[in-house]
Amino acid sequence: MATRANDQTPSAAGDAGRRRPSAKGEQTRARLIAAARTLLAGEAAGRFTTRNVAALCGISHGMCHYHFQDRTDLIVAVIEDIRPEWITPLEKAVDLPGSFTERAERVIALLTRPESPDLAHLHSALHWLALNDDRIRERLDEDYRRWRACFVRMFRLLADERRTGLDARLLGETFAAAVDGLAAAQSLDPGTETGTVLRTLMTALTAA
Repeated sequence: MATRANDQTPSAAGDAGRRRPSAKGEQTRARLIAAARTLLAGEAAGRFTTRNVAALCGISHGMCHYHFQDRTDLIVAVIEDIRPEWITPLEKAVDLPGSFTERAERVIALLTRPESPDLAHLHSALHWLALNDDRIRERLDEDYRRWRACFVRMFRLLADERRTGLDARLLGETFAAAVDGLAAAQSLDPGTETGTVLRTLMTALTAA
């Protein structure tokens, strides 16, 4: 494959055979991802194309394909880009020091925080696109497995504290399913008492 010389610079000494993207190339790539997010979160999600993204950025369609092989490649980059906005905070809430009760309260506080409309619309668009694209579906599935694993770790801590044989995976997966269902319900009815529902479920699961 030919080297993309215009958008790469030699790496540091000792790695002469390797190349990394230039600062300008990284900026262009970031602009394309930001434009893709804007289109996916808007009303044009169903007509999402690399040509439309390039036009929004004010760059050529060919330059878009220089950075992203195809439409799916760009959408996968968007999935990776939003990860710090929903998975990383949950991982932090679960993995910071504290008892099960303290971590559970941090998690519930995070989950009851209003989600930005753009992020909510992005998730909806990505789920819709995943229906007909295996690569998108597989990448989303990876992220949601990482999301569910947070709740499993949280209940595993409870098992360790109580020194019992409770099924942390089952409890974690159950709680994760409830969170996903509540997110869908709240998208239709913003008045849904998410905090009350989650605390009630948490009480029931820990009592069991």
